Order: sequence, then structure tokens, then C-alpha cells
Amino acid sequence: MITHNEASWTWRIAKPLRARLLGLGLLAATIGLALPIGARGADAATGSTTLLPHVSATHPAASPSGQSMPVGDLPGWKQIFREDFTTSVGYGGFPGTAYKGKFTVYPDGAPDTAGKRGGPSRYWPSKVVSVNNGVLTKYLHTENGVPMGAAILPVVPGVTRGQLYGKYTVRFRSDALRGFKVAWLLWPDSGGNRLNGEIDFPESDLAGTINAFMHRINGTSGGDQDAFKTTATYPTWHTTSIEWTPNKVVFILDGKVIGTSTNRVPRTPMHWVLQTESCLPTCPAASTAGKLQIDWVTVYAPAS
Repeated sequence: MITHNEASWTWRIAKPLRARLLGLGLLAATIGLALPIGARGADAATGSTTLLPHVSATHPAASPSGQSMPVGDLPGWKQIFREDFTTSVGYGGFPGTAYKGKFTVYPDGAPDTAGKRGGPSRYWPSKVVSVNNGVLTKYLHTENGVPMGAAILPVVPGVTRGQLYGKYTVRFRSDALRGFKVAWLLWPDSGGNRLNGEIDFPESDLAGTINAFMHRINGTSGGDQDAFKTTATYPTWHTTSIEWTPNKVVFILDGKVIGTSTNRVPRTPMHWVLQTESCLPTCPAASTAGKLQIDWVTVYAPAS
């Protein structure tokens, strides 16, 4: 609080000095205009304050994660699909009319991987998936003894369900939720992963670290694969990319290559499934609940 005496002293400052202070104030205001409020934010997971890339007031930051969705082709790649989740939908409304033709989902009550093996876990998009404030959220939780996840599938243009070769990029984060996991994968259109392989990235329990796997074609077992481990965890925002080309799969995390597979690489059309499930190997506690968030997704086809 400023006292009456302090206020009187302030106004007795000589006029030239007051003018200088006013000039400094205007300079500070000018600097403030160059750095809008949206340019300084807190990390979504840690709450620490970080300086984000500057954007002008007429082009506000559109990305809740601090990294905007790439738009357009890349060297060697033609962008064929992108989604920034700018239209909000409530529970039970996805894909609905807003995202019709861009995504499909596994239906309510469909067993996930563990569910197909007799576990209680199920996909339940109407109780899990919503879109708000530019982010698709999967609210992972258990109801009446059923751990609930969701799988969403981007629909890419073409005559087949998936495509032969491509680049797949997603920006995401998640609360650390033991017992829930991601297995975001390229799955063969033929349905036979032992014969035609499988590419998973990211894959792991949401309380663990982000890992990548490539199951080789003509696999002799489920363990006939390449595995690449990292120390990155889910609560902070990350960007992952799979680059799948003839005879090579490259896994990229936050702009850095974490592994490359070149042995018995998949070579038939595959489709992308952002599969979030549970109970592998153990189910989440009934009280475990939280959010997995996706800021944006993009898909590319080889440029030639």
C-alpha cells in the first residue's frame, strides 16, 4: 500500500525526471506489446514458466501444446491428412458431424487387446473421447469394473483402408496412469500382423517411458521385433513420428531419431490406429483416472 506521504513525495519529483519515467513506461509498454500474454506460458505437466515462440497479436498461438500443427508438404513427403481439433464436441459426439469422414472409432463395448484375452477392459469412445479448447481428450477411467479406453483411426484418402508407406506424426501428452497404455500403431490392412508385421510408436504403460517397436514380417513369435527404449515420460508434451519407407522404418521423438529398423520391414498397406487401452499386463486401480490429450495429427504419403 502507498501512504499519503509517499504519494506526495512521488509527485514532488522534478518534471524532467517524471518525463523520463513516463518515457520508460511507454518503452516497457511497447516491449509488452511485442510479447503478448500468450507468448509466455506454463509447461502443461510441470507448471514451470517457459518462453514460447513469439507470435503477433493478429496471429495468436493456436496450439495448446506450444507447437503448431505443420501445414504443407515436407521434403520427400506429401501431406494428405491433418487435424488440429478446432471444433469442440462433447462425450458421445465424436466423430459426429464435425469429424465425419476424417476419423472412425472402435465402437462402445468392443474388447481391447486384453479384453480379447478375457480381461474386463473395453473401448468406450462415448464415455472417453471429447474435443475442447483445441485438444482431443481421452478421459481414461473405470466404470462398474470396466476400464475404458478408446481407439481413433484417421481416414486417409485412397482406394485402400490404409496406405503403403508414409509418415505419421502426432503431438500429445498424458497423465501418468498406471494400468492404461498406448499402442499407437500401423496395423496391416490384411489383419495379419504375424505375417505382414506391425509398427508401434509410442507404445507403453502411461506411467512408464515412451518406447517404439517394429514387428518384423514373417514373424516367428510376438517377440520377433526391434525395440527402442527412451527415458521420456508422458506427462510433458511430445511429438512422435513414424517414417515408413521401403526397407526402413525410422522412429523420431521430439525431432530426434531414437531408432531405425531395416530388417524384414512391413511391405503391405497399413492403417493408423491411435489405440489407448488397459490391463496389459495388469488392470488400473478403480480410482485411477485422468486425461490423455492430443493437440494435432498429420499424415504424409511419399512424394513420388
